Amino acid sequence: MTEETRALIHKARAGDNEACARLIEENGGLIWSIVRRYCNRGVELDDLYQLGCLGFIKAVRGFDDSFGTQFSTYAVPKISGEIRRFLRDDGAIKVGRTLRQQALLVSSARERLRHELGREPALSELAEDTGLTAEEIAAAELAAAAPESLQQENSEGLTLESMLGAEEPEEALLQTLELRQAIESLPEKERTIIALRYFRAFTQQECAEVVKISQVQVSRLEKRALRQLRALVGTEE
Repeated sequence: MTEETRALIHKARAGDNEACARLIEENGGLIWSIVRRYCNRGVELDDLYQLGCLGFIKAVRGFDDSFGTQFSTYAVPKISGEIRRFLRDDGAIKVGRTLRQQALLVSSARERLRHELGREPALSELAEDTGLTAEEIAAAELAAAAPESLQQENSEGLTLESMLGAEEPEEALLQTLELRQAIESLPEKERTIIALRYFRAFTQQECAEVVKISQVQVSRLEKRALRQLRALVGTEE
């Protein structure tokens, strides 16, 4: 790594967008070489390239040359990892183009705002930055979420798997992706509530404010959605 590249990385880590853009331009060949590995997966090459750039930016912001590692060695898994996360297990479940674009927009905005604010951006800040509604953001993040996120805890410390009573969640839900397919079959409002409750750890009251209904209605819709999911994934008693 040249001294010029090292200086650009330091500037980019400090929030210099011009330095970041220059690094992306100079490393375009590296990014494209990884992007081409994932062609013919049902996603436009330009979209994959944008994902690769997002992974590259994460590599820039996380790189520490004091460990003596080459930057390219550190960047390659970051780039490919970002693409793989979006494809979600090699595209086992297809996501519409609009949702893919919105997921890219949200992911990019979240990463940039996290760096600018020094904290996780609020849903309202993401909505203002992207021009999307809270419901659209929830749907986009749900569509792009990695399978392992199904094990995340909600505001009460419960996972979606535990609420469905699956005996073998790793095999029955994660590997076959039955749960994700079931979620995508829910009506829009129920899908949004499940996304906010179990993927963003919102309380029922916070969900109510986003969906613009009462907390009691959120509770009723959540219970109905969980019953539907249990039936769809075969865990209903």
